[in-house]
This record gives sequence, C-alpha cells and structure tokens, in this order.
Amino acid sequence: MRAHRHPAARVALGLLIPILLLALWQAQAEVGGARALAFVPLASIAAAFAELAASGQLLTDAVTTTSRALTGLVLGASAGVLLGIAMGLFRSVDRLIGPLYHAIRQVPLLGWLPLIGLWVGNGEAAKLLIVGLAAFYPTVLNTYEGIVHAERRNTDVGALFGFSRAQLLRHVLLPGALPLILTGLSQAIAFAWIATIGTELLLGAGAGLGATMSLAQAQQRMDVILVAIAITGLIGFTLNTLFARLRGHLLRWQPAIA
Repeated sequence: MRAHRHPAARVALGLLIPILLLALWQAQAEVGGARALAFVPLASIAAAFAELAASGQLLTDAVTTTSRALTGLVLGASAGVLLGIAMGLFRSVDRLIGPLYHAIRQVPLLGWLPLIGLWVGNGEAAKLLIVGLAAFYPTVLNTYEGIVHAERRNTDVGALFGFSRAQLLRHVLLPGALPLILTGLSQAIAFAWIATIGTELLLGAGAGLGATMSLAQAQQRMDVILVAIAITGLIGFTLNTLFARLRGHLLRWQPAIA
C-alpha cells in the first residue's frame, strides 16, 4: 500500500531529480573545453530566456505552436471519434474501413511528409494534416474498442427499454465507452503535441517553438534551444495535466479502485 505523503513532501520529492540534474549540468558547464557548447551555463540559459521573452518571440512561438497543436487535435480527434463510433456500431463500416485504417496507421507519421508536401506544400496545411493524423489514430482505435465493449456488455438493454439505435447510442453505448474515448483523447493530446514540434522542426518556416529550435541549431545557440525545449515540456505537461483533471471530473461517477 502506498503511504500518503504531505503535499509539500510530494512537491519536494518531485523537485529532487530536476535540482540534481541542474546541479550536474552546471558542473559540466564549468568544466569548459570541448563541453562548453553542449553544456552552456544556467546563467546563459536564463539570459536567453529573458532575451526571447523581452522581444516577444517566446510568447509568439508558444502561442503559435499551442494553437497549431490544438487545431490539429480538434480536427483529428473529432474525425477519429466519429469514425470509431461508425466502425463500432456498423459491422459493414468496420469491414470496409478497418483494414485500411490498420494498414495506414503502421506508416510513421513523418513518413507521410514527402507525399503531403506534394499534395499541399510545406506550409500550415501540411503541419495541420500531420498533427491531425497524430490525433486521429488513437481516437479511432479507443472509440471503436469502447463502443464494441459497451455493446457487448449491454446487448439486451436496447430491447428491454425499446430503444432505437440512436437512443441506445446516446443513453447506453456512449456513456459506457466514455472511459476509453477519453483514454484515446489523452493519447491524442500527447501525440498531437509531439507531432506539432516535429513538423515545425522539419518544416521550419514561420513561427513556432520547433522552428526556433531549428534556427537556433543552425546558429549554434544551445541556450535558445534549451529554452525552447523547456517551454515545450512545460506546455505539454500543462495540457496533459488539465485534461487529466477534466477526465477525472467526467468519470467521477465511476467507483474508485481500492
């Protein structure tokens, strides 16, 4: 059984490894020599943060990347949930689309970039398409599994209450599938965020945290790269934390697991 710790103790324990890593980083930076470029001093990183924040570039990049990720997430996850419901409800749709879906999702996301580049170029549409695909795959699979499992558990409910197919979906199948649908959305958030940074790194034109990393690499600005990485991690952590709280609120009716 896990011991319950005071909130302050949990925070302190969570900060222990980051503090140790920062201390180790600073020690390596002070060695200098061949490691000077790879391990820049923490003061230089702080100065780069102040520089980017004062110029407004950091805020612009953060807003651009976040909005790009959320736009692709909404588009891809919406399509994924709808297709997952259709595949779970109708065997004909599952047999028609299922094999193609499972084949396509085996292709690495960035493997689609050459083809997408020929279709829509390397601009915003290409980035959103990749991010949308990243969100699409897990939502289809989890929604489909949720609907199928909910239907198996409640095979007689529709006949008992005289529900139509639409009523069965609304009152029985969707509530029963909700935990898995939310699991798919949680995965979609993480995948969409990773895909956003990846597309910005590879299609670096314009604003965005990934584009800033790519430019900083060309300029050998390790301090700027580390600032962008830190902000990327912070935003990704925040998005996942907020959704985890929303998920807990939506599933508060579920019995707690001892």
